[in-house]
Amino acid sequence: QTGGDGMNEFISNFHFILPFALLLLPLAVGIWWLWQRLSDPLQGWRDQLDPELMHALLVGQKVSFRGPALAILLGWSIAILAIAGPTWQLEPSPFADDATPLMILLKADISMDVPDPAPSRLERAHLKVADLAEARKGQPLGLIAYAGSAHLVLPPTRDTATVAQMAAEISPDIMPRAGDQLDLALAEAQRILGAANQGGSILVITDAVDTDLPSLKRQIADVAFPVQFLAINAPDSSESASIQAAARTLKASITQLDVEGKDIAAIIRRAANAPVAQSGEGQEHWKDMGYWLVPFVGVCVLALFRREDNKEAAL
Repeated sequence: QTGGDGMNEFISNFHFILPFALLLLPLAVGIWWLWQRLSDPLQGWRDQLDPELMHALLVGQKVSFRGPALAILLGWSIAILAIAGPTWQLEPSPFADDATPLMILLKADISMDVPDPAPSRLERAHLKVADLAEARKGQPLGLIAYAGSAHLVLPPTRDTATVAQMAAEISPDIMPRAGDQLDLALAEAQRILGAANQGGSILVITDAVDTDLPSLKRQIADVAFPVQFLAINAPDSSESASIQAAARTLKASITQLDVEGKDIAAIIRRAANAPVAQSGEGQEHWKDMGYWLVPFVGVCVLALFRREDNKEAAL
């Protein structure tokens, strides 16, 4: 599932930094086609002879003619794609010690008290918050408890041990209203992270999402921070579908509970890629991956030189 999540994350994040540069592709194809027409020494004969006859007479020359021409077109196309700046990763923070806050949204409805099997889902969530607090020691960690309402427990703090202690005290008994209002929890997390103006991301720890999807869809327009889910339920549970639907609506990733700690490692890795600062208008800095295409342009250029060398050898 980790591989699948990585592929989904790649697909959802892939875009071009300079998409308008892709408009050069049809221009390059047009120039290439016009150049081929003007540089063809047999164009006059092509206009007068039957195409099948020309094809029979010039098979060998056609192959030698199209090889380098196609290499040029391919090189131009790859260069334009590189200029457009393909990307799927955010630039890491330039400040090594300036870790972005992670706001935990912990569901505390009665469904989390279900043993699945023992310990209960909520007890598992408590243990995972403790593991996360230990792994992010000294890095800002916040906590919101939600059920039928959402309540700030702790704003992002570097005292992660206190976050773990407070999370261990959360239960359905202290929540004023039963239910599943994830939209209210997201709005509260957005308010807290936005006020701090330090960037950050959101982690939802839940066994299911009963919030209606239209409410989440309205909320996503206001949430300017990456969201990820830690699914506490069993992987084959029928409740997994509700988390997947919510994740698609929020464009979020899902990490399944893992007793070996791979879930915590995945959560920390995604949180580390969160933007350093956002004002709600999107100030992410994406890493330009166009340089990976440069060697392919070089291969196309080498193909042209190799062709010229063969011509000189023939002479």
